[in-house]
Amino acid sequence: MSYQAAPTRRLEVAEGIAIAAKRVPAIPTERIKETRKGAVTELSHLPAVQAERLDKSFPREGGAERVLDNIDFTVHKGEIVSLLGPSGCGKSTLLNVLGGFEKADSGAVLIGGEPVVRPSRKCVMLFQDYGLLPWRSLLGNVELGLEPLKLPKQEQRERAMRYVKLVGLEDKSASFPHQLSGGMKQRAALARALAMQPELLLMDEPFAALDTFTRYALQDELLRIHAKERVTVMIVTHDIDEAVYLSDRVLIMQPSPGRVAKEIAIDAARPRDRGHGDFQHYRKLILEQFRFTGSAAEEEFTI
Repeated sequence: MSYQAAPTRRLEVAEGIAIAAKRVPAIPTERIKETRKGAVTELSHLPAVQAERLDKSFPREGGAERVLDNIDFTVHKGEIVSLLGPSGCGKSTLLNVLGGFEKADSGAVLIGGEPVVRPSRKCVMLFQDYGLLPWRSLLGNVELGLEPLKLPKQEQRERAMRYVKLVGLEDKSASFPHQLSGGMKQRAALARALAMQPELLLMDEPFAALDTFTRYALQDELLRIHAKERVTVMIVTHDIDEAVYLSDRVLIMQPSPGRVAKEIAIDAARPRDRGHGDFQHYRKLILEQFRFTGSAAEEEFTI
């Protein structure tokens, strides 16, 4: 499936970014440290994300269809947590609820201890389509999310360029989207999201449309940037290897209605080797969870 955005979709994405860029007061938190097999992860005394008994239904002909059922979990500051499950289990809907783009029928979402009632710059979504405006340069696209902040022009440009450099695209800063590869476009979208300095980065299958080699390279790039920036990340995927490679924890979702069936902590040091016994152990553990629950969509997973 191609995620190349149509012009209308690009404008919708840009509009969503502008809405999410409104100023939100920072919340001071007490910082603690947790050591996991030699890797130090910065956490916060206050959870980065709390989802509390979330329910969500959509109207359908003949009645409502329940897509999320009693979703309840916590994510700590600095963690990477994957939402893993087959198509139709509510992963993307849950991400939209967390980001304030959809409203839950019941329950609550807290980011940094504050309820989520609308999109804000505390939480930024990396869309499946890159959402790059074709008439703007790469640097101009990264600056897009900063414009509603009304920063001085020089500060805005310097901040945008910092994140362009962070994703390794400094030499492409003046290029336009049609001049970039798929991997470069995704890195540009990541730079734009990070430039807003969110507390939570939501990623909806961000690498699904890329070839295997580019996908592996961008997974490593995400881990490199995460180690430097310490942003909290939640990533939707149906790729078991991707979930094991990237995550501190994996939340396994089941459909009809969507629910969290199992939480698995990936207690393995980074960088991880896909051929290592630990990696294969967690891969097998996750796959067995779907076999145990009788998921009819097991063949949908990339394994």
